[in-house]
Amino acid sequence: MRTACAIVGGGLSGLYTAFLLHRRGVDCQLFEARERLGGRILSVGDAQGTGRFDLGPAWFWPDMQPRLRKLVDGLGLAAFEQQTLGAVMVERFKLEAPQRYERGFNMEPRSMRLQGGMQALVDALAASLPSSRIHCNLQVSTVRETAEGLLELSGPDGARVAVADRVILALPPRLIARMTFTPALPEAFARWCENTPTWMAGQAKCLAIYDEPFWLGQGLSGTASSFVGPMMEMHDASLPDGRPALFGFMGLSAAARKGLGEEALKGAALAQWARLFGPQALDPVAVHLMDWAQQPDTATPADWEPPLGHPAYGVPAAFAALWSGRLILSGTETAVEQGGYLEGALEAAEAASLRI
Repeated sequence: MRTACAIVGGGLSGLYTAFLLHRRGVDCQLFEARERLGGRILSVGDAQGTGRFDLGPAWFWPDMQPRLRKLVDGLGLAAFEQQTLGAVMVERFKLEAPQRYERGFNMEPRSMRLQGGMQALVDALAASLPSSRIHCNLQVSTVRETAEGLLELSGPDGARVAVADRVILALPPRLIARMTFTPALPEAFARWCENTPTWMAGQAKCLAIYDEPFWLGQGLSGTASSFVGPMMEMHDASLPDGRPALFGFMGLSAAARKGLGEEALKGAALAQWARLFGPQALDPVAVHLMDWAQQPDTATPADWEPPLGHPAYGVPAAFAALWSGRLILSGTETAVEQGGYLEGALEAAEAASLRI
C-alpha cells in the first residue's frame, strides 16, 4: 500500500489528524494495533442498549478547551452537565464512619459529558473518513527509510504494512520507544521517549450500573473521596435518559491491583460504595473494571508508577524534525498547551497535520 501520509495510532489524536488531512484532500492511511479505535477513550454500553458509560476520559470543559468545544459542536454531538447536586461523602479512616458534607463541591466551570459517551466523538470522526483509510488490528513495529527515500512500515512479523512519503506517530512516546527505526534515531530521543509518562496510563476505573439512583434519594450527589480505598475518588456516572451509575478511580497501585485480581477489586469497590451510599450498592446490574496499566497498547511497565504531578509535555526542539521532517510526532503527550488531555490530543493533531 502506497500513501502520502501514514498515521500510526488510532486514538483521538491520530483520528483527528486523519480527519484534518482528509478534509484538505491529502491521501492518508491510519493504522491501529487494537481491534477498536479510540485509544484511551473507551465507552461501554449497558445490556439494554440504553446508553454508554466511559471507562476512559469522560469530562471536558468547553470554556477551557476551545478545540474540543468546536469539534463537538461541528460534529453535532450533544453534551450534558456532570451531576454534582447533593451532599458529598468523605471517608477518612477505616474504623470511622464516612462523613457527610451537605454543601457538596460544586466546581466552576462545570464538567461536561457527551451523550453516547466520549466514544461518540471517536465514532463521529471515524464515520467522516472512508473506511478504506482505517486499518485496525494492524500493529506497526518498524519504520525503515528505503533507498528511494520513502518510509516503509512493517508489522511485528516483518510483513510490509505500507510505504509512505511521511509518517505521523500518534502514539505515547513510551510506545514509540518500543519501535525499531532504520536508520536508528538519536539515543537522546529514545531516552526522552522512555522518560515521558503516558498520561493516566497507570490508572484504573471501576463502574457500577444500577436500576435506580438510590444515592439521589438520600440527597447525595454520588461524589465521594476516600483515604481508605480501594477507590480514592468517586462520582455519579448516570446518563440523562438512561441507567444510573457510579464510577471511581482506584487508589491502589498497579502492582497491588494485579495481585488482587479483577473480581476481588470489583467486590471491594462495591463494598466501599455500600459503606458510603448504603447496601443497595451491593446489587448492581453490571460492574466494569478497566485497568489501563494492564493494557499493552496503552501502558508500559514504566507507567505503573504514575507521575507525582502533571508532566511538562511537548516535543523538545531537537526532535521536531526527525528524518528531515518526514517522521512527525503527535499524540497528546506532545502537546504544549494541554498535554495529556483530550484538548492536547487535538492540539497535537493540528500541529502534525500542518506539517504535511
